[in-house]
Amino acid sequence: MSLLGVFPLDVILPSLPALASEYQVEVWQISYSVSTFALGVALAQILIGPLSDRMGRKRLLLAGLAVAVSGSVGCLVAPNFPVFMAMRIIQALGCGCFVLSHALVEDNCPGRERIALRILLSSASGLFISLSPLAGSYLQEYLGWRGGFVVFIMIGVLVAFIVMVVVEERPTAPAGRGLFHSYGVLAKNLPFLGYSTINALGFTCHFSFIVISPLLLMERLGLSSLAYSWVFVGYGCSFFIGGWIARQINRRLDPKLQVSMGLRLIGGAGLLLAVWHAVQGLSVSGVLIPMILCTTGTTILRPAAMTSALSGHSERGGAATALSTTMMLAIGGTLSSLVASFEMALPLSLVLILLGTNVVGCLMLRRMGAAPREHQGG
Repeated sequence: MSLLGVFPLDVILPSLPALASEYQVEVWQISYSVSTFALGVALAQILIGPLSDRMGRKRLLLAGLAVAVSGSVGCLVAPNFPVFMAMRIIQALGCGCFVLSHALVEDNCPGRERIALRILLSSASGLFISLSPLAGSYLQEYLGWRGGFVVFIMIGVLVAFIVMVVVEERPTAPAGRGLFHSYGVLAKNLPFLGYSTINALGFTCHFSFIVISPLLLMERLGLSSLAYSWVFVGYGCSFFIGGWIARQINRRLDPKLQVSMGLRLIGGAGLLLAVWHAVQGLSVSGVLIPMILCTTGTTILRPAAMTSALSGHSERGGAATALSTTMMLAIGGTLSSLVASFEMALPLSLVLILLGTNVVGCLMLRRMGAAPREHQGG
């Protein structure tokens, strides 16, 4: 599911010019299929989360995969641009089911195993995102713009088979309550909101770099698209480093200390990026090395923060996962767009995001530690 989540958004990016040529539209019009896709996923998961608590994960996963694969087939055969956009929306609505990956972890793993598996999910997702520009370039070269959709369909069918064999149906929500009742409970829960926000800020650090990296590495430093892709391969390796360190730390420290350590590494990365830029100016190593340190921090922070956010919400795990993920996308998308808008201030705006994440995250940890127990309930 982590791999499938990358294909519709990132792997298709190198194919935007080819799609524009295919449907005789401007590239910026095709780029709307990316933002529209993200919006469709966000809307779908808000419904899928609480619905899975009532109906169970398995049937919604299979239904979502069927819709996503159908939308992908529709994209392959779409005769014109409006039909292509409609099929992308259908694909997005199906992909909303991928939000249930964290709910499945919550259902099936006890204690620290949840963090361990989320470390794996976070590392894999980050690695896939980092490698996607290179993978998209090769798919475009050898299979054309349809290559990404074909691979998506193949993986989707494989995942559906795994779900049928492995996943057990276990509805968790009590009967007789409104479908969105869980959201009201979660909105009043300080630890859930606090740790979900910290998780979102950690995601923002990574996503902001993804958004501005073409401006820094290609426009400012003049890297070719292929060289840019290979830099991202090196960046992707940091998820292996961060994942290995996070697994060692998970055996020794409780989740709150893991979150605190991750925040401090992110803050250190911000300081290193600022000092390096001030002393030597903009360079590939001056950007990549601090971001590898930052990624190590986010890989430690996010699994522990997500696990802490969902702790105690087993009967509403689907709704909790959906709301936390929606917060992540909303905060990450908004702040990364803000970073990119200050084009003349790069990479200093990225520095501010990293340092701000450290400061805000540490303040929120302190606030949750001092909160009365009744505010932490619900």
